[in-house]
Amino acid sequence: MTPVISIIMGSTSDLPIMEKAARFLNDMEIPFELLALSAHRTPHEVEEFARNAEGRGIKVIIAAAGMAAALPGVVAAGTTLPVIGVPIKGMLDGLDALFSINQMPPGIPVATVGVNAALNAAILALQILALGDAKMAQRLQAYKDGLCQKIVKANEELAALGDTYAYKC
Repeated sequence: MTPVISIIMGSTSDLPIMEKAARFLNDMEIPFELLALSAHRTPHEVEEFARNAEGRGIKVIIAAAGMAAALPGVVAAGTTLPVIGVPIKGMLDGLDALFSINQMPPGIPVATVGVNAALNAAILALQILALGDAKMAQRLQAYKDGLCQKIVKANEELAALGDTYAYKC
């Protein structure tokens, strides 16, 4: 299947974090690609990637980077596709990456999730795609319903300990 989401990361050292996004998209049956591209070490390849992503069928880009965290912004500068930045914890507990991704100049937006929050990036990417795809929207709703059921179960377990409050979805 042609990927509709591209997950890119500054180096393969980011893979343990980004695997959460890949697993979620795989579970949701969303075709994606996973690439290592560096804004500093492979700048020409990053520019080419950004220019050609839409033509290859990509609809949303998730870009992870740590420290200087230039990758999401460089990609956003080269495409009109939505870019979701994932700051990777490295130096300064990831605040350096968070600020680098979050503080983009006017006209170059990058949606930014929390430090190491690859799963949230994948969920946000699916929410964007689900706006125009009923099957994706159904899968997303089922996932959200499952989150609610986890809390219901937790409340049932608390009630069994003597608490009488139980929330229902």
